[in-house]
Amino acid sequence: MYKKFLPNKILSLNNKIIINLLIPMLLIFLLGLTYALLLSPSDYIQGDSVRIMYVHVPSSFIALGSFGFIGICSILNLVFKIKFVSLMAKSIAPVGCIFSIVSIVTGSLWGKPTWGVWWVWDARLTSMFILLLFYVIYIFLWKYLKNFERANKLTSIVGIIGLFNLPIIKYSVNWWNTLHQPSSITLTSAPTIHYTMLIPLVIMLVAMIIYLLIIFLMKYKTELMKLKINTKNKNN
Repeated sequence: MYKKFLPNKILSLNNKIIINLLIPMLLIFLLGLTYALLLSPSDYIQGDSVRIMYVHVPSSFIALGSFGFIGICSILNLVFKIKFVSLMAKSIAPVGCIFSIVSIVTGSLWGKPTWGVWWVWDARLTSMFILLLFYVIYIFLWKYLKNFERANKLTSIVGIIGLFNLPIIKYSVNWWNTLHQPSSITLTSAPTIHYTMLIPLVIMLVAMIIYLLIIFLMKYKTELMKLKINTKNKNN
């Protein structure tokens, strides 16, 4: 049996958070774009095409992080049978999918002037495309499976399997010979990117994370309302 969950306070809290995040998100986006497009320097090799990085890199981080969140929620859902955890994963999947598409598209736009090709099936690009497929399968299972219990179980399995692709994406440039260079920003060492490029990159990442949070809360609010209505209908 699923644990009971009363979403009333969460729904009220969501409204306040969304409203309070909108203006900061717009201001941070404006600051980030101004810094990225006008104030940050061009690269001495890539020229102005390096500015695609300010959208591509944050989008890639968020796409990976969102699916990591889905995978963790999927594990918790299968182990503890907490219904709202699966709804959280379901709510973040569409926006995570959008960011994975943005990552692939901007990567192609960046790849053409840098490598001379729009797309190659190297390890990083291929594993990123596989991540997009996991997103699509996850979303379609929720959409087209009418039985909630079956959809909940199958999507959780997809979420868990998809977790194994994340370290492949992350370390593909270290494990195989790819066109991508090693990461300039890691948790274990100082960034190798110059601060004039690092600052706008971080600002854009923060802006996109806030956007992710807003869309997630809006979608989660909708899913909780659906759950509340369905629960009432079953009890009547």
